[in-house]
Amino acid sequence: MSDVYVFLGPTMPRDDAARELDAVFLPPVAQGDVIRVAERKPAAIGIIDGFFECVPAVWHKEILFAIRQGIPVFGASSMGALRAAELHPFGMIGVGSIFEAYRDGRLEDDDEVAIQHGPAELGYPMLSEAMVNIRRTLADAEAEGVLSPDVTDALESIAKELPYRERGYGRVLRLAGEMGVDAQDLARFRSWLPTGRVDQKREDARLMLRTVRRFLGQEVALPEPRFHFEHTALFDRAVREAAHLT
Repeated sequence: MSDVYVFLGPTMPRDDAARELDAVFLPPVAQGDVIRVAERKPAAIGIIDGFFECVPAVWHKEILFAIRQGIPVFGASSMGALRAAELHPFGMIGVGSIFEAYRDGRLEDDDEVAIQHGPAELGYPMLSEAMVNIRRTLADAEAEGVLSPDVTDALESIAKELPYRERGYGRVLRLAGEMGVDAQDLARFRSWLPTGRVDQKREDARLMLRTVRRFLGQEVALPEPRFHFEHTALFDRAVREAAHLT
């Protein structure tokens, strides 16, 4: 499946991803990248991680461009989940709990999946914790009787109020202690955390890679896209530039 391209960054180590799917793993997606990959007529495109803020984010229109050409485009976990939630009515294939939460309106803010990470040459090490991971971990802790509902709500609120670059369990627990949250509950959660912490983004990424593998193995025909793709001078110029760089 060397003609499958997946945009991947801090959500999952590349070696782990390669054990799930034989694909070409590219850095996090940015504006123009899907156009360039679509020009290669791949069997599938997967989007997990993507750049934003300082780097222009992937356009919705370039994903529609790929779909219109009959290329299945999958999304999960991070930027992939965001774009899939927005574009699933047009044929993008979303996978995982995070995608479903955005699709159903239970999540709305982009910062839920955003993290601070290190450079590519170090393997994009995570320097903060995604809010979606914190929510899932707190929910599991409450379900296992580690946290009371009130403490769960307090920790979740503290985490959400932090800038995404500063989110982490250590910071949340320190702030909770300063705010007078029950010390015994915090100590119990701190002890449980090393084995109880859940990485929802990584779970969804793994599920997406397995879904792509099954999808291609079954050779299922995609339905014909039912939307009109409007070409514009700006987009056509982007396609020409992408073809030049391919």
